[in-house]
Amino acid sequence: MRYWEDIKAGEVIELGRRAVTKEAILTFAREFDPQPFHADEAAAQRTIWGGLIASGWHTGSMLMRLFYDGFLKDTVSLGSPGIDELKWLKPVRPGDTLSGRLTILETAPSLERDGTLELGVVCKPDLRHRALTEARLEPVSARKELRVHADTLPLCPDSVKCVVDRTRSALREVVRGSR
Repeated sequence: MRYWEDIKAGEVIELGRRAVTKEAILTFAREFDPQPFHADEAAAQRTIWGGLIASGWHTGSMLMRLFYDGFLKDTVSLGSPGIDELKWLKPVRPGDTLSGRLTILETAPSLERDGTLELGVVCKPDLRHRALTEARLEPVSARKELRVHADTLPLCPDSVKCVVDRTRSALREVVRGSR
């Protein structure tokens, strides 16, 4: 198992690959996002997409599985408080194979939890195009108690906003580098 101390800023982790099937797109869409271009193959032909595409939420769910298998299952994660930025950049279609890449943007001790990682994630349906980008914080347990005092942290009137702004800026650089 990896703890906060084991994870370093700048680390890049390939999260693996996942095939996207027409059946999976239709099943997910019919249950959770039944827009015609996700849930009805014939109707999808008559939309601006010209065919069936996966729901962005389905794409995010598949990326979450890659993220779990490639990183979280071997990490003492404390659960994420949410996603700071999520962008769907290109439709995912039946027959695509998604791949995910995680970049550790920053590691920091936390007043509320053992340690926090700032993550940038890119999901691609092929080698040239990005389908989804994500920026998030991921609290991770430390092996030993981290003693962090407020006077040792950088000054920021709104520390959450500072972290989000730095994460967005770093994610843009990660995304640009993986085109």
